[in-house]
Amino acid sequence: MSQTATAEPFDNPEPGMPDLGELPTWDLGDLYPGQDSDALKADLDRMEKASKDFYRSYNGKLADLGGDQLGSAVAQYEEIDETLSRIMSYAHLVYAGDMNDPNVGKFFQGIQERVNGISTHLLFFTLELNRLDDSALAAKMKSPELAKYAPWLRDIRVFRPHQLSDELERLLHEKYVVGRAAWNRLFDETIAGLRFTIDGREMTCTEALNRLTDRSAERRREAAVEIGRVLDANVRTFALITNTLAKDKEIEDKWRNYPRPTSSRNKSNHVEDEVVDALVTAVKGAYPDLSHRYYALKAKWFGGDTLDYWDRNAPLPDDVDRLIPWTEARGIVLDAYGRFSPELAAVGRRFFDNAWIDAPVRPGKAPGAFAHPTVPSVHPYLLVNYQGKTRDVMTLAHELGHGVHQVLAGRQGHLMADTPLTLAETASVFGEMLTFRSLLDAETDPAAKKIMLASKVEDMLNTVVRQIAFFDFEQRLHTERREGELTAERIGEIWMDVQAESLGPALRFDQGYRTYWAYIPHFIHSPFYVYAYAFGDCLVNSLYAVYQDAADGFAERYLKMLSAGGTLRHQELLAPFGLNASDPAFWDKGLGVIRGFIDELERQDR
Repeated sequence: MSQTATAEPFDNPEPGMPDLGELPTWDLGDLYPGQDSDALKADLDRMEKASKDFYRSYNGKLADLGGDQLGSAVAQYEEIDETLSRIMSYAHLVYAGDMNDPNVGKFFQGIQERVNGISTHLLFFTLELNRLDDSALAAKMKSPELAKYAPWLRDIRVFRPHQLSDELERLLHEKYVVGRAAWNRLFDETIAGLRFTIDGREMTCTEALNRLTDRSAERRREAAVEIGRVLDANVRTFALITNTLAKDKEIEDKWRNYPRPTSSRNKSNHVEDEVVDALVTAVKGAYPDLSHRYYALKAKWFGGDTLDYWDRNAPLPDDVDRLIPWTEARGIVLDAYGRFSPELAAVGRRFFDNAWIDAPVRPGKAPGAFAHPTVPSVHPYLLVNYQGKTRDVMTLAHELGHGVHQVLAGRQGHLMADTPLTLAETASVFGEMLTFRSLLDAETDPAAKKIMLASKVEDMLNTVVRQIAFFDFEQRLHTERREGELTAERIGEIWMDVQAESLGPALRFDQGYRTYWAYIPHFIHSPFYVYAYAFGDCLVNSLYAVYQDAADGFAERYLKMLSAGGTLRHQELLAPFGLNASDPAFWDKGLGVIRGFIDELERQDR
């Protein structure tokens, strides 16, 4: 990648790639003009001075400050932290654009180390705030200057029982760039550097995985075997990364007195352990009635009693799965958003009208898809690997949902814009649902409707059943890691047990599938993140049912919920819709939507 990603269109130059029209690439100039730009250097120097001045002004003095003074200190902290976040966002996005370029890797590491060193001077602030007793803080909160930051103060104080001494916190902070962050980078660069030879052509991981949805059974099988071969050839590296990070987490969890491996994630999501337990129990209990039943039905459509694992996401026999050019995908998603809310579509359109999306597949680019919020004073960026399938359109709808949410939540300011993962997936999954319903309503052919419904069921199973199975895999892995390092073979055994349990007897696996755990980035970057997808899908199913029953005023309430950012907890955000995630029946209601779709497919099949 050049110093600044350009807005030049990408015209699918590689032979064998489908013609999708001009695919946009992002322009990171809204963050910084380039890696060597004077603006970037000036901000780094300015923040170095500002953070040291901030430390000298406030370290050890917060207890003696009045509410107005403390409010001013938080505002200064927010300004410094937002600028540092802007710098890191730029470095991360440059790196995501080309993980194979050693100069880009060097730039990314250098920025991480510089920002980490600068932010060390800020570390005392939240630690010292948490040492204020409740009554003293309550007295200071009478000041409007401080009171406006009440949600942020509430959220950082959740971690008071798990806070270490200032010296230990500083040590962990400074070592991060050569600890967890370095292992994350090793994983990313290893995945980005993998090449798969399929159909006589070298492919990236993203392209190889996409072949598992090819119309040709032989091409799916060839891709599946090659993916397993390449992952197996690198499995010792992936096992080392996984073992090291799991042990690193165990050590830190022990020092911070977290009772179980998932507790820190639940704390950061501001969701109670009991709520997550209820979700996991509900989904696992529904495996036989959801995934087991659906894949048995799909096996029947394919003429047998079982499916090979490479056929799990295969198009149905009558599905032409035509290629959808980029401009058409844009229209599909924005039209669906617009029918729900013109305001929602207007925000979404800004991503297309400006160079905020990076769409083409290319060597070295991060696989998968994400929406990066950057900072409220700029705007989010979206990364997708668009290959023209219906699922790619749904991915675009998903990431655009994130992006719109991030724009709306940005109104809360840097410290309070961030949304817990459980709610962060709401807007993305809702965007998918709007797009699906729009396509389904427009289709008049019963056979095509069946294919669309089956495709949606598969997406929902991937979002709910598959992600809870991933969560279960992580729980088993982290628990067993506490007894000692796991061999790659043992990790594969846990993986296969979880897959068989969650997907059911209609799926047929072979040895080549034992290493498929290795390419999943969430296990490395964000342990136990994955249940947020199931949380979001079930929540959206319940939300959409409310919308269908009473559409009037729903869009306004929905946009208000998104605009709240991190200022409200899930109980408060869902209350206007009459929903309560603490109620076990809530999850059954969400799962009931998937169950109803499968019932409908079975009725059509009789």
